[in-house]
Amino acid sequence: MLMLSFPRVAAAALTVLVLAGLAATADAAGEAKKRAAKYQNTNDDKIYDLSRPWPFREGTPEGDIDADGVLDEKDRCPSTPRGAIVDQFGCPSDADGDGVAEGIDRCPNTARGARVDAYGCPSDDDRDGIADGVDTCPDTPRGAIVDSKGCPSDSDNDGVYNGIDECADTPRAYAVDDDGCPIPISEVGQKFLDGKAVAFNVEFASGKTDILPQSHGDLDRVGNVLSDWPEAEIEIGGYTDSQGSAESNKTLSKRRADAVKKYLTDNYSKIKPRNLSAKGYGEADPVADNATAEGRALNRRVQFTLTNADELGEETETRRWKRRGE
Repeated sequence: MLMLSFPRVAAAALTVLVLAGLAATADAAGEAKKRAAKYQNTNDDKIYDLSRPWPFREGTPEGDIDADGVLDEKDRCPSTPRGAIVDQFGCPSDADGDGVAEGIDRCPNTARGARVDAYGCPSDDDRDGIADGVDTCPDTPRGAIVDSKGCPSDSDNDGVYNGIDECADTPRAYAVDDDGCPIPISEVGQKFLDGKAVAFNVEFASGKTDILPQSHGDLDRVGNVLSDWPEAEIEIGGYTDSQGSAESNKTLSKRRADAVKKYLTDNYSKIKPRNLSAKGYGEADPVADNATAEGRALNRRVQFTLTNADELGEETETRRWKRRGE
């Protein structure tokens, strides 16, 4: 039988313990190296990635499919869009009733019935301050003053809305332009009102009553005025130069005055023939010297004279503006 002394046994045991400790230390160091390498190649142990928005989590948390903070087992509205404010049951609120939940709604006080975009903000195509869907007059011109329904007002009833109308108190009798201001009558009309007469050098074929085309423009200006002023009574006076006999000139001037009357009544249906009278004055009342060609040309004229100015009275002033419907 082999007999060992106690000191030897103790020494052997100590050797075994030392060797076991060294092995454990080596294993621990190896595990530490593995963990260090793992930490260098993964983000699994990070606390929070600041590049991620609220809520402070990545992906969908387990048990909360819409990530609204209410677990699916309690969530009565499991498909709530991200960012919506929800109650304890996971359901979003919508104070303005526009279909966009609070928390997502960037225009939380939208009027009921307004059409909104995905962010809850209303559209206003005519930019009158009343949202589409509420606006009962959706095509209001820019600048017009509107009521709560988006409809413009027109205090002087001239067809131009308040806010655009630059002459907001126009009398109802007058026609207006795009700015709502009365339209002045033509220059020819002003001459009738100021001088009660207007004259043109109407050109005729030599020795005849045929009106030459270059004179149509002047006669048309007279025709437009008289069409808008049916109560006016006009004398058409024909004049000639001093060439030829006085009697023949008087006859020719009357025939030419008749030709002018016919032109006006044929081309302007609103003119009443009975309100036009034609007279021939021949070479009377020259306005220029018959000794020169230029003077004679000026004397060959047709003059239109307002004969009932006194009867028309105040209308000769109010006629300075174009009437509605004229």
